[in-house]
Amino acid sequence: MKRIVLTLTILVTGAIAAGAVYQTVGAWRDALRFPQLGRSVALGPQFGNTSLNLDCSGQGTPTVILDRGIGVPAVGWIKVQREVADFARVCSYDRAGYGWSDAGPEPRTSVQIAKELKALLNAASKEGPYVMVGHSFGAFNVRVFTELYPMDVSGVVLVDGSHEDEEERINEMLPIAVVKREERNDLWNGRVNQFLMPLRIHLGIQRLQMATGLGTPNYGVLQAARGYTKIFQQELLYLRQQEKFRHAVASESKAFAESIAQVRAAGNLGDRPLIVLTASIPYFPDPLLTKEEMDMQTNLWITVLQAQEAHLSTHGKQIIVPDSGHMIPFSRPDTVIEAIREVCDSVNNN
Repeated sequence: MKRIVLTLTILVTGAIAAGAVYQTVGAWRDALRFPQLGRSVALGPQFGNTSLNLDCSGQGTPTVILDRGIGVPAVGWIKVQREVADFARVCSYDRAGYGWSDAGPEPRTSVQIAKELKALLNAASKEGPYVMVGHSFGAFNVRVFTELYPMDVSGVVLVDGSHEDEEERINEMLPIAVVKREERNDLWNGRVNQFLMPLRIHLGIQRLQMATGLGTPNYGVLQAARGYTKIFQQELLYLRQQEKFRHAVASESKAFAESIAQVRAAGNLGDRPLIVLTASIPYFPDPLLTKEEMDMQTNLWITVLQAQEAHLSTHGKQIIVPDSGHMIPFSRPDTVIEAIREVCDSVNNN
């Protein structure tokens, strides 16, 4: 028995050591393979001399500014930015802690993010007015930025943008028992993942899953990137495994309620040209919900909450994107490109 235990201990220890070496060597190679896209710009002492990464391309006016959802570095805009650069000046950037940007001060609220973006654009001499594009949580940041700097924003595109009343409205609509189960599971999964995710990274498990395609999630960012090249998927994984990135994601999520309050206080978008792109398949199937409840949730998102966002401007409209889930910039970048083109044309013709 002792011999079996000793053998198992040796095997497990060897596997852990091998996984750690595999991850360390892989991360070292990735750092050499994936150079910075863009340049680092210091924000100044007001922001603790934090430097953010800014990547601009193309020519023309107005300048288009791209902001992503929680958990996606700026490289997630690669297909959109490449095409938009053919008709406009377009800039993507890594929020603090993401990609090639430094970690930033907390709390990571939409107001803090908007102020940092303004400082970044000023420091980089990127003058407005801008067409602001926000995906998911990025929509909160865009709306707050517009409220803080109204003279700098001439048009807006919201890409399946987060809605400040989403959680509250869904909780009102669904049975109390389901809501409680969701809250319990979210709490449990959050605590478990807080421990397991760093372990999976350090032991090379996540890297191995990406390399083999086995055990990768069938939802979220990594799933959305499956249609891209293997090199791009590896770059995305490299950027998402960094400690500062995981901390930034956790910090933005922790401050989400505060960001919701800031968005509610931001008001509407006036008469600016606005296009709201809405995913036709917004939610991943939830085993806690019946099909009827899933349909109710989807209908609320598409026909109520997203429609409300289109009414943030007197010149707003909603476009429902067919065959796409929440990650529209990955799955249907063409729709984002055309929406940006339409808003830019509207701005230039007025």
